[in-house]
Amino acid sequence: MPTTTRAAHSTLCISALCIPDGSGYSLLEVMFALALSVTLSAVAGAQLIDSVDELRAAGAVRYLSTRLQQARMEAVMRSTDVALQFVQIPGGYTYASYTDGNGNGVRTRDIQGGADPRIGPVERLADQFVGVDFGVLPGLPPVDAGSAPPGTDPIKLGSSNILTFTALGTSSSGSLYLRGRRNAQYVIRIFGETGKTRVLKFDARAQQWKPS
Repeated sequence: MPTTTRAAHSTLCISALCIPDGSGYSLLEVMFALALSVTLSAVAGAQLIDSVDELRAAGAVRYLSTRLQQARMEAVMRSTDVALQFVQIPGGYTYASYTDGNGNGVRTRDIQGGADPRIGPVERLADQFVGVDFGVLPGLPPVDAGSAPPGTDPIKLGSSNILTFTALGTSSSGSLYLRGRRNAQYVIRIFGETGKTRVLKFDARAQQWKPS
């Protein structure tokens, strides 16, 4: 009985690249294909990491902005000052809300002495948004042209690092800089006359701050 023979064709697959092996390939060609595959995987992986970092940083900014407005509403409802104190600890920052218990404003001394009680938990952004914390990218330009750059201090609220909201809905003024693990950079600006906030994002390519 006659037999039918078929030419065998194999395929060499390296990661996402498949190379038909009909005529054979040299070791150099195989190594080139492998290097190309590794490079493409690395580029895709870096883009994914940047995207995750950006999403976490954006989420942290939205969360903190909401916390600031909650403190503002708390001050209005309680008819007294409510403040957030930001404290630098090893490896990052914590923050918590306090209310004015003795009528002279929320102060560090009164917080330490118990006169201004804490009205919420002590929080840390990195506990909820991995890799995100208060921080400033090196060489970051100022938000407003002609003003001083932020330098290395991400909490711009004066020496006490306390942001106070009043019963009238106003507040102290300042800026809070947040950054991700890679290049995501935001700032929350607090306007004293209204107690409202504005979020800006730093565009590294354009080297500009843009509304977010």
